Amino acid sequence: MEVPLALEELRDRIRHAGADPSRVRVVAVTKTFGPAAVRAALAAGLTDVGENYLDELSATRAATSDLRPAPRWHYLGALQSNKVAGVVQVADVVSSVSRVKEIDRLVRLGARAEIDIQVDYIGRPERGGARPDDVSDLVARARDGGLRLRGLMTVAPAEPAGAQRAFGALAELASRLDLRELSMGMSDDLEWAVAAGSTELRVGRALFGPRAPRPGAALT
Repeated sequence: MEVPLALEELRDRIRHAGADPSRVRVVAVTKTFGPAAVRAALAAGLTDVGENYLDELSATRAATSDLRPAPRWHYLGALQSNKVAGVVQVADVVSSVSRVKEIDRLVRLGARAEIDIQVDYIGRPERGGARPDDVSDLVARARDGGLRLRGLMTVAPAEPAGAQRAFGALAELASRLDLRELSMGMSDDLEWAVAAGSTELRVGRALFGPRAPRPGAALT
């Protein structure tokens, strides 16, 4: 099945937000779109693919194991302690680390995946993320444990002013902690993220169009 890919439109949005599209990584979030979306993304020149659920990441990765070069797989969903071992077996980047016990588990596993610390600027525990005041200690623990700490990630509030504040705060926090990667910005708010210095966008609908509902789950 052919999957349409609005990559040039996305690059235009990045450009109009004030950045060179070649300097902002696009992670194609393929949840509910399936293996065909992964193949379309790689055919268009993208190198990074993200999934929010361990079962979908595992299945989609297996279904596209013939791809050469293989994409870099990002795990973007909530990181449950009992699934950490499974996640690091299939993810090259784990972008949602937010608790000491997750870091300690990754260290015990000898995880080689790169990790991001997810920072909460929404105040909704179900969306994940560490409190900004706790991030410095988490970064230090990850570094002391020898993990491949890449940067920070956030999911911004829905309202424009809140999103702009969150992206600016994340950029300031990353600079203070000497972290270069800023995974921030999605389909609806990427312009504000790019303007604040995002190095990585996590985009699904802006690339592939509306999502089909995930069986047994509400559409997000």
